[in-house]
Amino acid sequence: MRFDLTDMRLFLTVVECGSLTQGARTMHLALASVSERIAGMEAALGAALLERNRRGVRATAAGEALVRHARSILGQVEQMRGELRTYATGLKGRIRLLSNSAALAAFLPPHLCRFLAAYRDLSIDLLERPSAEIVQSMVDRRADLGIVADITDFGPLQTHLIASDQLVVVASHAHRVARKTAVTFADILGEPIVGIADTALETHLGERASRLGHQLDYRILLRNIDHVAMHVEAGIGISIMSGAVARQLRRELAIAPLAETWATRRLYLCARDFSALTPHARLLARQLLEDAPPTASGQ
Repeated sequence: MRFDLTDMRLFLTVVECGSLTQGARTMHLALASVSERIAGMEAALGAALLERNRRGVRATAAGEALVRHARSILGQVEQMRGELRTYATGLKGRIRLLSNSAALAAFLPPHLCRFLAAYRDLSIDLLERPSAEIVQSMVDRRADLGIVADITDFGPLQTHLIASDQLVVVASHAHRVARKTAVTFADILGEPIVGIADTALETHLGERASRLGHQLDYRILLRNIDHVAMHVEAGIGISIMSGAVARQLRRELAIAPLAETWATRRLYLCARDFSALTPHARLLARQLLEDAPPTASGQ
């Protein structure tokens, strides 16, 4: 069985895209070439790697095993390249960073600006994702570093506290919340809610509501924060979100902090193993930890 790095990278791309066509487009290859390569891999293995259906493709059990090993191998190759590149041409490379909305709204921009200005040969692939999705991506070796909120289970990841973020209630100026300087969670439990499609935040708020014998009334869940603000402004409901995110809204809305102590969330920088990071990812981690609270510690 001979799978080269291109084979493995191609297979991972197809699985992540869920489509041969999209995978081919992402890899800048002809669809026929992609189909031929994967067919060759299946022939060499003697087992099917993909299940094909009307919606696209998904990995078989054998395919999932290949995904797991391919991510590990490609991650090690990337780490090797990063370390060897420092000897050959100076520090150059790309860093894969995932962040939740709260960190991306306020914490990250100044840090990344200083970092990229200081290291002209480095680039950052930055994606915004829900905290729970970031943790899974880190476990699967799809990123070097992630920033997540403490309402998420970190699993096997190593973490460092880097910042805090307050949950707030956002409402239209016609809503009764607009007249309050702070809001208790119990006071808004009966309100219709325009939710943010962040599984970790939904779960966290749902658990808190359950402790009070209530269930949150989500009228709609949206991923785009501007769309959330639009619905809140129209009086569809209130929303509960990161204070850092709320301050970035471009609409005239009332914002009041949640009064409970649990509404102050902590943001953590995470990695599978900080000591095993590529040299350039290690530099970025050091930059992000510079202004961390003095009580920050690894977990």
